[in-house]
Amino acid sequence: MTGSFEVNLLVVVPGILGLLWSVKEWISVANVKIDGHPDILANQDSKAKTAAADIVSEMIKISTTIQEGAMSFLMAEYTYMAVYIVLFSIFLVFFTGVPTTIAFVVGSITSILCGWIGMKIAVFTNVRTTHQCWKNLSAGFDVAIQGGCVMGLSLVSLGLLALFALIEIFKAYFDFSSSQVMYEAIAGYGLGGSSIALFGRVGGGIYTKAADVGADLSGKNDYGLEEDDYRNPACIADNVGDNVGDIAGMGADLFGSFAESTCAALVLVAASPDLKDSWAGQMYPMLISSAGIVVGLVTLLTQGIFYKVKDMPDVEKALKGILVISTVLMTPVVIFLSHWCLPEVFSMGPGYEHVKWWYCAVSIMLGLWSGLIIGYVTEYYTSHSYTPVREIAETQKQSAATGIIYGLALGYLSCIVPVICLGVTILVAHTLCGMFGVALGALGMLGTMTMGLTIDAYGPIS
Repeated sequence: MTGSFEVNLLVVVPGILGLLWSVKEWISVANVKIDGHPDILANQDSKAKTAAADIVSEMIKISTTIQEGAMSFLMAEYTYMAVYIVLFSIFLVFFTGVPTTIAFVVGSITSILCGWIGMKIAVFTNVRTTHQCWKNLSAGFDVAIQGGCVMGLSLVSLGLLALFALIEIFKAYFDFSSSQVMYEAIAGYGLGGSSIALFGRVGGGIYTKAADVGADLSGKNDYGLEEDDYRNPACIADNVGDNVGDIAGMGADLFGSFAESTCAALVLVAASPDLKDSWAGQMYPMLISSAGIVVGLVTLLTQGIFYKVKDMPDVEKALKGILVISTVLMTPVVIFLSHWCLPEVFSMGPGYEHVKWWYCAVSIMLGLWSGLIIGYVTEYYTSHSYTPVREIAETQKQSAATGIIYGLALGYLSCIVPVICLGVTILVAHTLCGMFGVALGALGMLGTMTMGLTIDAYGPIS
């Protein structure tokens, strides 16, 4: 174990690095010129000289419309969120006190800010991804990943720094009877993040599906327009909805999970008689997330070496490769952090008086690798490259009813492995460390959240 200054540096510096890298990648995306690649396309396409300018103009027009729609939706949604934050804060002041209310407001605002940043970079990047794919697939993939990592790195970095700042402010300006009471008040940070996730994920998801169905029913059936025809108003709304639900909503959802898991682990650490007086022990849950930022940066620097994108099949391999690299790199980091921050043996309360440091490392790694397995299983059941989706397509030849029934059955089947992974993680982690182990298992699943968000954001962007 070590002093508080070194621990603080290990929490703060990765967060700052993550934000700086996000700014750097945003600038890289902004430097992509939407000019139609005249020198390149003129040699490949005889119509390029006359058609490229018109196509570029249309691309900019459509992307601007999507950007305006996305920002309009966010402003409307955030207006309702602001009213909710004010009203619920009044409720919290009377029933929990001022510190918890402050933590709730900070968590809510941080979640909103992360969603807004994600939305801005997504609608800013998608047209540039399209433009670079006009040149070649590799260039388009690189731009999409750059835009996605802005979302992933900025969300985790902002969440981590805001929570750390909250802890320092509470220590300096509030007089708590114990560190456990302070962290219980800070748990309002997770409540704020989860509250915003309700609006972002559910509201954005409903908007997306309504727009998608509207494109099918109104555009295709009434007017004979294709679902992806930009003249179909629901098509624009559907593209807006993809960003609203899968960027802002998904970001708020994962931010809520990150904040809740971290706050839960902090409260449990403060309740431990052997860890509550150790600053390295108290910051152990946050150091896991800060290490995840560094691992994410290393992954971004190395993924191009192991997974080169030249053809369409390479895209799927590269996206999975990002998750694999980050998980593999995170494993030894978790072991080192556990040994460095925790005593050889410590107590986590009645029934868990002899918890060893490596018990915590095992709990985190179970969550870490379970997350990877769940990702692979989900991809297997939802990708057109594998049997399940192809079988559903085959059943549609008979009737829509058989397709629905078979799809529902496969949906149930796809849950088996994830449930087993979650069950094993919870059982083993709780056996080793009690509820602290369960919280660490959750943090392990979120340990590669920077790259998970990058991959998630890649979808709507591309």
